[in-house]
Amino acid sequence: MPSPNEITVSQLNRLIGTPDCPAIVDISIEPDFADDPFLIPGSFRHPHDDIPGLIRRLDGQPCVITCQKGIKLSQGLVAWLRSDGHPAEYLQGGNHGWRDTPGTLRIPAAALPVPVGGSTLWVTRHRPKIDRIACPWLIRRFVNPGARFLFVSPGEVAGVAARYGATPFDVEGVDFSHRGENCTFDTMLDEFRLHSEALDRLADIIRGADTDRHDLAPQAAGLLAISVGLSRQFKDDQAQLAAGIGVYDALYRWARDGFDETHDWPTGRRA
Repeated sequence: MPSPNEITVSQLNRLIGTPDCPAIVDISIEPDFADDPFLIPGSFRHPHDDIPGLIRRLDGQPCVITCQKGIKLSQGLVAWLRSDGHPAEYLQGGNHGWRDTPGTLRIPAAALPVPVGGSTLWVTRHRPKIDRIACPWLIRRFVNPGARFLFVSPGEVAGVAARYGATPFDVEGVDFSHRGENCTFDTMLDEFRLHSEALDRLADIIRGADTDRHDLAPQAAGLLAISVGLSRQFKDDQAQLAAGIGVYDALYRWARDGFDETHDWPTGRRA
């Protein structure tokens, strides 16, 4: 009988990329992680014996704990957290169970930028439209939920990156930017190995809207219209980002679950 404190790989996989995803905490010991240095999307590493520090970091957020195989480390920590009233589950089979399940994504740990103040820090041009909203959505939903984004004048991106240790993106001459006909969103999918049917479907729309190639996906023109409307609605880039995250949440669920759904009204009326 499954444990009441257990979550399966398929259950967690359905939550990743959505606003309902719990915090995913990888407590693998260093030798185990060195043997297989990959992360479940959106997860962060934390020492298994620093329980007070983890409780502070979670700040009441529900969590899934994972280790190499989902046995003594993760089950013990989950029991401890639950004994103190913190909502926690452990991942059935741990990282190996996740790795060995078809259709799961894994991020190379080496692809993540060095954290600044406990989370990744990114900088790009101000007044975002498409790529500069889509990429933060991807990072917060699949790479680092606590990531912070700085929007500055185009000419100051490099200087801000150097002074504050931020990772620049969607500007010329940096790693996370356009490559050939692909946009920065495509580059991030490549670097973080986040290709899936849903994210690739979403990437076609973003690329079409961002590079004015609406033939790539019929939804590209609509995304451009919404993105321009958001940029006109908000003077503050952080407020626009917050609103834009919800747009991409909806687009992702369409790309994952609803892309083949149609709608008409009144039902059955002939053209």
